[in-house]
Amino acid sequence: MKKIFCTLLLLCIFSSCTAHAKSTVTLAELYGTVGVQMEEFVKEVIHESESNHDSLIIFELDTPGGLVEAMRGIVQAILASRVPVAVWIPSGGRAASAGAFIVQSAHIAAMSPGTNIGAAHPVAASGDDIKDSDMSKKVMNDLKAQMRSVVQLRGRNESIAEKMIEESISLTSTEALKQRVIDIIAGDVNSLIKAISGRRVKIGSESISINFDSDITVSRAQMSFSEQIIQFVSSPEIAYLLLSGGIMAIFFEIITPGGFILGTTGGIMLLLGAIGLKMLPFNWAGLVLIIAGIIVMSIDIIAGTMGVLTLLGLPVFCLGGIFLFRAPGGELLQISLSVIIGIALALGICFALVAYLVIKGIRRKVSTGEQGMKGLTVEVIEGFDDSNFGQVMCHGEIWRAKSEKSEGISFTKGQKGIVKAVEGMTLIISVNE
Repeated sequence: MKKIFCTLLLLCIFSSCTAHAKSTVTLAELYGTVGVQMEEFVKEVIHESESNHDSLIIFELDTPGGLVEAMRGIVQAILASRVPVAVWIPSGGRAASAGAFIVQSAHIAAMSPGTNIGAAHPVAASGDDIKDSDMSKKVMNDLKAQMRSVVQLRGRNESIAEKMIEESISLTSTEALKQRVIDIIAGDVNSLIKAISGRRVKIGSESISINFDSDITVSRAQMSFSEQIIQFVSSPEIAYLLLSGGIMAIFFEIITPGGFILGTTGGIMLLLGAIGLKMLPFNWAGLVLIIAGIIVMSIDIIAGTMGVLTLLGLPVFCLGGIFLFRAPGGELLQISLSVIIGIALALGICFALVAYLVIKGIRRKVSTGEQGMKGLTVEVIEGFDDSNFGQVMCHGEIWRAKSEKSEGISFTKGQKGIVKAVEGMTLIISVNE
């Protein structure tokens, strides 16, 4: 009887475990510039997956590149992960520059058809090659060593991986698989999970097989709203636009005070731009040039130089954008010069438009108060008496009037006159010649 009871108990336990056996896969999107916020998000996802004993982490990567230091942090987190990590480039995406390092660090490297990987040659923030030959060689050797270390660890093609840095080559998914730069081509997440099942990967010093139970749950990890905002503003182009627009809006609020709309908007833009700068390696010289360019263009409004200073300020403004992110840590941060020029020209056009409206407002004839009354035509409705005073109609209102000449001029009812001055509530008028 005791044996029967024990057997039934074991069967119940086994059937219960079998019924609830399931594998959990965490899917997280890594879109945009590789920066501090993306690095922190990757670490959070890996930590949470390790705590939940997930079977697999899939990072869906689409990036033009980013910061060297952030890339190193992401690579280190993936290499140290106790949960197998797959980095997959979704349809229409790319893993350029810093993204190529992240893909190579993964236990499983995967791409969708129609995607590309590579172009990891170090560049300056302007998008050009690093001019200093010694610095270029130092950066190049450092990045090549990093690439070799992760590629050797994952057993992929070392020579092709190095060419991504030396020659800035970029490979399609088919070429990458053929050259053993990636492990899998998969068009969707389900196909990717199916292709990964049964593969062996190295976690630390231990080789394990990635196996899934019959019930697979895919849970999506997402950045919080605040993290998404930080990721968005940490894009160099967005940070540059917010910073420049914020400074400009605040300046216009100062020279044309009124509704506080420009000032409030500029303050918010400046704050968001500052958050972006905090996440990026920026150069103070670039920031000073941006401010100087805006000041020079603004003087154009005050001095009325008819656009001459604006033409001088725009190149200074562009130079500020070029030098703004030229700082250590941004060697893989590719910013197109055309983007900087485009933003500068767009802001320059807006500046010229606002300048035109301001100048137009300044030069507009005053229509109220004493200055606004001068030159208006009046009609005498009551003839002037011996004391040289009478009544006139001006702008639909009856005013007390006085002749401009001390001897007095005989104004008769219906006669026209012109306002020469205003003394209190009395109009000083002369004959309308």
